[in-house]
Amino acid sequence: MHKEIVNDIYKKIDEINSATLQIPEKYVEEFSTGMGEALLGWAKPREHRDFTLRFSNIGKPSRQLWFEKRDTRKQNQPSPTLQIKFLYGHLLEQLILFFVKLSGNGISAEQKEVEIGGIKGHMDCKINNTVVDIKSASHYSFSKFKNGLLREDDPFGYISQLTAYEQAEGSQDSYFLVIDKETGELCTYTPEELDKPNAAEAIKDLKVVLEKETPPDFCYPTVEEGKSGNRKIHKNCVYCSYKKECHKDSNNGLGLRVFKYARGLVYLTSVKAIPKVDEVYEW
Repeated sequence: MHKEIVNDIYKKIDEINSATLQIPEKYVEEFSTGMGEALLGWAKPREHRDFTLRFSNIGKPSRQLWFEKRDTRKQNQPSPTLQIKFLYGHLLEQLILFFVKLSGNGISAEQKEVEIGGIKGHMDCKINNTVVDIKSASHYSFSKFKNGLLREDDPFGYISQLTAYEQAEGSQDSYFLVIDKETGELCTYTPEELDKPNAAEAIKDLKVVLEKETPPDFCYPTVEEGKSGNRKIHKNCVYCSYKKECHKDSNNGLGLRVFKYARGLVYLTSVKAIPKVDEVYEW
């Protein structure tokens, strides 16, 4: 079972409690090299300045990708804080690879380039000849992997990404190996077969949709806000760079109305009763 990889890692690390952990010099060198390469790779500008389909985004909502493809102002460029998150994600990936090797499990095909339908991607690795995608996650996101709930809430299209790697390799098996950035806990998650899309067909359909003059349907339905009849955008839309343009026809053509609650900004698509908090006009 894939979850045995976590037990193998824990068992090896637990040796520190009784003796000095023996780390082969080869692994030390590979870990140092991997960390350095991750740092230098992160420091370079993204290879594709213009929009392009990648394994890492084919599972995102098509409406979001439609707006991103037409984004001339590059609104989706990562902020400095997000760039920092990217960096320690890359570094944690190297740490996980080190743990896997140290636990006696085999790693191959690191960053192997794969392709489906003219779309390319680089898989993280194979562990014991099985396709694996390594993820670092917040405690909330980690719980979705740990409890098998990713299928119900996968806004970044992780399952589609993993499935594309698997199908490009002609494999019938793959899984996620995930670390909780807050606690250090590890888990694995293997998507059910019914949750795996046909990557080739998905890519083909997505190419057609993105060329259309009008955007696809909304990614997520609006949500009731309180008991007043007001409605707001879905939680997965809050951090989207294109929410303003996407919902420009809301509130009878006025666009989103934003109100500053103690819990944060709330983006209303329909206002039946004016909230008793400040409205934000520049956002």
